[in-house]
Amino acid sequence: MAVVVVESPAKAKTINKYLGSDYTVLASYGHVRDLPPKDGSVDPDEGFDMKWEVASDSKKHVRAIAEALKSDDTLILATDPDREGEAISWHLQEALASSIKKGKTVRRVTFNAITKSAVSEAMAHPRDVDTALVEAYLARRALDYLVGFNLSPVLWRKLPGAKSAGRVQSVCLRLIVERELEIEAFRAREYWTVTATLATPRGQEFQARLTILGGKKLDKFDIANETAAELAVQAITSRELAIKSVEAKPATRNPYAPFMTSTLQQEASRKFGMGAKATMSAAQRLYEAGHITYMRTDGIDMAPEAVTAARDEIARRFGNDYVPDSPRIYKNKAKNAQEAHECIRPTDMGLSPDQLKVADDQKKLYDLIWKRTIASQMSAARLERTTVDIASADGEVGLRATGQVVMFEGFLKVYDEGRDDEDGEDSARLPQIMQGEPAEKRRIAPEQHFTQPPPRYTEATLVKRMEELGIGRPSTYASIVTTIQDRDYVRKDKGRLIPEDKGRLVTAFLTNYFRRYVEYDFTADLEEELDDISAGSRDYKDVLARFWRDFTAAIAETADLRIGEVLQKIDEFLAPHLYPPREDGSDPRVCPTCGEGRLGLKTARSGGAFIGCSNYPNCRYTRPLSAPNGETGENGDRMLGEDEAGLPVSLRTGRFGPYVQRGETSEENPKPDRASLPKGWSAQTLDLQRALMLLSLPRPIGPHPEDGEPVEAGIGRYGPYVRHGRVYANLPDADEVFTIGMNRAVEVLAEKASRTGRAAPAALRALGEHPDGGQIEVMSGRYGPYVKWEKVNATLPKEITPETVTLEQALELISAKAAKKGGGRKKAAPKKAPPKKMAVKKAPAKKAAKSSKAAAGDTGSA
Repeated sequence: MAVVVVESPAKAKTINKYLGSDYTVLASYGHVRDLPPKDGSVDPDEGFDMKWEVASDSKKHVRAIAEALKSDDTLILATDPDREGEAISWHLQEALASSIKKGKTVRRVTFNAITKSAVSEAMAHPRDVDTALVEAYLARRALDYLVGFNLSPVLWRKLPGAKSAGRVQSVCLRLIVERELEIEAFRAREYWTVTATLATPRGQEFQARLTILGGKKLDKFDIANETAAELAVQAITSRELAIKSVEAKPATRNPYAPFMTSTLQQEASRKFGMGAKATMSAAQRLYEAGHITYMRTDGIDMAPEAVTAARDEIARRFGNDYVPDSPRIYKNKAKNAQEAHECIRPTDMGLSPDQLKVADDQKKLYDLIWKRTIASQMSAARLERTTVDIASADGEVGLRATGQVVMFEGFLKVYDEGRDDEDGEDSARLPQIMQGEPAEKRRIAPEQHFTQPPPRYTEATLVKRMEELGIGRPSTYASIVTTIQDRDYVRKDKGRLIPEDKGRLVTAFLTNYFRRYVEYDFTADLEEELDDISAGSRDYKDVLARFWRDFTAAIAETADLRIGEVLQKIDEFLAPHLYPPREDGSDPRVCPTCGEGRLGLKTARSGGAFIGCSNYPNCRYTRPLSAPNGETGENGDRMLGEDEAGLPVSLRTGRFGPYVQRGETSEENPKPDRASLPKGWSAQTLDLQRALMLLSLPRPIGPHPEDGEPVEAGIGRYGPYVRHGRVYANLPDADEVFTIGMNRAVEVLAEKASRTGRAAPAALRALGEHPDGGQIEVMSGRYGPYVKWEKVNATLPKEITPETVTLEQALELISAKAAKKGGGRKKAAPKKAPPKKMAVKKAPAKKAAKSSKAAAGDTGSA
């Protein structure tokens, strides 16, 4: 017998079906070793020696594999077929060194899809662990560690409030910050267009846009204002128009290449609003279940047998007209051959999305992959594009109408790609129009436009830009985008990525003092060197030595920098953002409170930065770097309404960000009720009801079923929590503070108690596994029995007992509870602030540390 090791239990379960009883299939649960998050884990003075440590959570998995090897002579490492998978196999081989004795065999197998044929083929052709791929991993991991552990402390010392810096994330953050600076520097420019509704002699209407005026072709800004637009309308109105030419041209549209990692993330974002992390999580489950090929790839080529299967399926479903004469071949653009696997495609072309029984997010993603793959082998769409030019007899006025007709759908019958921005393509169908015939004027409409700033990045467009610049690789896109949000350097609002002030400060610091290391070309060149290592054409220690020599010199140059110098430099760099022009044209740096001091960047004793007056302590004016848009008052204050007692409730901004306050400060009430906005809550969308919810905290949940002591939920210094006596247990989301019930609270408290030595409540029954993973269990609660899956608790109806409840019934109850929790609250629309005083509305009656680990590497720093 042989021991086969893969990364996850789901993958192990699928493979075990194909291998049978002659194999023991175990999961490593991801990486089993990592660099300890402390100084000295990578030692440049000892040839970049790396000190690895088996993670505490991984020790039991390593022991289980070692135990299995006592009775089996062969270890087969079947981790994923990319650089990261090769690294996991190498780590396992190293961690199990004492169990791999003489007579034991260690082999490495890879497969691009978890199907019976792919797994059998891989088992028939084992190999050794690829040293070049492992060295490329070691180089990347060492670089990320060295940057994190040496650059982050510089940030902490010179830029109070900064968390960490990372080799690739900092470059990605720079992209987002620079786009925001472009938007802020943008000045809209007015222009006008004129559109005429014309009619043929047969009475059929069509639209045409003015393109020639005064005998000259119009440029975008030639009609600059309303007066010029009215003159253009008069010029059209005063002349007879006729059809000058009609030109119809055939055109074709070819299908898109099948998905690779970046294009899948982009399209899932466009069509479903899924983030890169959510997309990869759903794709991982589809891969592990054997439904799609490996999902971390920059290859777009498809296996010949898959091409044949796709063509057969197209002919079966749509007919031979939709199958091109020869298979479509897509050229792989990937430079790094070690990650250039096959495209992401279904393993069974005949398995349509409606036949798949998986969770909704997986089903949507599979539908996208299936359609894109099938479409990629279909016939081109045939179109007819028509251009009609209309002119006056004197040639002073000319208009143009365009239209497009689909003559044969081809691949468009199955799939069309989403777009990030409108491309302006005219797809309207034109009526029959003959050259030389008159064009009757029906309506002429001028329209005002303003140029638009460049759009903020979405996760999709950011990944696309990173790919264009050669920054990151398929296996890192999702973690890069996630990390800069986890570090609070960037927030996502309506799908768009917006830099926080903290992110701006970090980018400004790095751009001024470590510019080379946030340059796009430098980062891309370093990625190519890592690719060379994986191809075996470059020594990884030479790459590390050259990088380390220059990097340590750059750090040494910052040793004598004073915080005051750094703040002054950053203050200048961010001036357009920190001090935008005022409507009255006055100096935006003059203090609005005292009128004499100058505003400038300051640091707080507790860390962090704010804008303060130079007349301190005589003038104590402060504000955060970014006051919420749309607020009134110098500090961005906004009245929200009154509570039931008639006390005013307002949103305010202080040194540490936005907060809500009930009442006003006075001698009788020197400390009115206040509550800071928790992470994830937008000041722009905050309304009275949510403000009162915050001010009502802590929220009583009820007496604990064991001792009757009160249990409450609140938001404290360390985030949202539930409390029972002296026991505090963290909650993952601030919104849960307002919805958590007793069953869930007792469970969270029990989990906290179990970590401190007390036992968690035992399940009455285990019903089975949820389609999304994780066990569904029947539990006993104070308010009766309930079914539990992860963080969702659903009470059993009276007619269903714990002994008779089935898995199907439990899934229905859990689905209903999850939908209720997810859809109960809607965001309030942003309110425009009145000029000075605000109408007060009555409230509704209803009540409402620096971490060294953060700097440890590229996957955990920005």
